[in-house]
Amino acid sequence: MESTTASVFVNGSPTLEFKVSSGMRQGDPLTPFMFIVVVEGLTRLVWQALKANMLVGIKVGRKEVEANVLQFANDTLFLCEDSYSNVFTKKGILRCYELASGLKINYHKSKLPRINVGIQTLEVYAKSLHCSLMRVPFKYLGLEIGGNPRKKKHWEPIKEKLNTKLNACKGRFLSMAGRICLIKFVFTSLPLYYLSFFKAPEMICDRIISIHRRFMWGWGRENRSILGVSWEKICSPFGGGRVGS
Repeated sequence: MESTTASVFVNGSPTLEFKVSSGMRQGDPLTPFMFIVVVEGLTRLVWQALKANMLVGIKVGRKEVEANVLQFANDTLFLCEDSYSNVFTKKGILRCYELASGLKINYHKSKLPRINVGIQTLEVYAKSLHCSLMRVPFKYLGLEIGGNPRKKKHWEPIKEKLNTKLNACKGRFLSMAGRICLIKFVFTSLPLYYLSFFKAPEMICDRIISIHRRFMWGWGRENRSILGVSWEKICSPFGGGRVGS
């Protein structure tokens, strides 16, 4: 079927019409590979700009490792020094990528954060790139970037997730073994993503353990429950008589 034509809205405007034909179906194992091949072209354009001294990235760490572009799935994060030339080079890279790949950059979803850059200068950059501003701290891949992990507010999302999932209503419909399995294999892994990047204060760790302990012994009750076994006993190795072993 190639007689039908279609058009896609990008940034509120329709693109050129194209013929509809069969292609790779959803779930095809070649789909991720094709995506990587196409997106790799964007990284190559950035590297070519660096070699030509048209773009200057930022240096991170004591060894001053230069970072310029980070990609994860369909998210791309550009990093560069504060200068008009870098902004214009980024704009040229994106335009070349559109012409070469046939893809369109969704500038309505693109945002420009500022780190040690004046707000007026950032507004000029955002206007040139046709994107909106982003305030710091902001979230990237579920992590809060620019926040202070030593403050209690930084860990509020983790506590909210735990309180939502480990509430008393769910606990009253599960047996002791069911609650142990949830805590051991599911809910213990929720804070690990945050903890792999940030060091949590001791009071946050105590709060997470308190939520787990309350869910295990609550039995659906909102008031204070009676602890049958100490938490240290529960967390001991299987050879040490761990509960549920």
